[in-house]
Amino acid sequence: MLKRTLISGLLMAVVAAGSWMAFAGETAAQDGKGKVAAKDVAVERARREVRMLDDIYKTAIVLVTEHYVKTDTDLAAGSAFKALFDAVGEKGWHKARLVDATGQPYNDLNLPKEGFEKKAIAEILAGKPSYDQVVTEDGKRYLLAATAIPVVMEKCIMCHENYRTVEKGKAIGAISYKVPVQE
Repeated sequence: MLKRTLISGLLMAVVAAGSWMAFAGETAAQDGKGKVAAKDVAVERARREVRMLDDIYKTAIVLVTEHYVKTDTDLAAGSAFKALFDAVGEKGWHKARLVDATGQPYNDLNLPKEGFEKKAIAEILAGKPSYDQVVTEDGKRYLLAATAIPVVMEKCIMCHENYRTVEKGKAIGAISYKVPVQE
């Protein structure tokens, strides 16, 4: 039991550190035209929010998988979190979704959308832990961000056999975020 708890804790620490490092030290965001803007306090605040959300979501997915997913008939953590992402989005806080990076999604709805998500997945597959961009829609700015998801547990392979051949540490997907920039 202690060994299992230590392994869970280690996995959470790795996921949390990776999430934080994905954005640490970045001080500029790309605008919708791919140009880098000067440091922007509101955008930095949105980045911090994404780091926090990413840490919470990834830590929770590992905990749910570790403690509640026992067989391939149990509700997968990914499915539970898709429902959570939808509920949070409907309440107007932010939008988040799982995006496939393998080309063999569990569900075709997880394929990257044209534009930002395809660019983000390309950057993540090239080795970047994250990618972000600021966009303006109807006069309001949003931070679009994507953070890499590697396979961190053997249980992931219960539902995703195709992940078995993925090189250790390589991203199999991303969480894509759309966070309002609070001016």
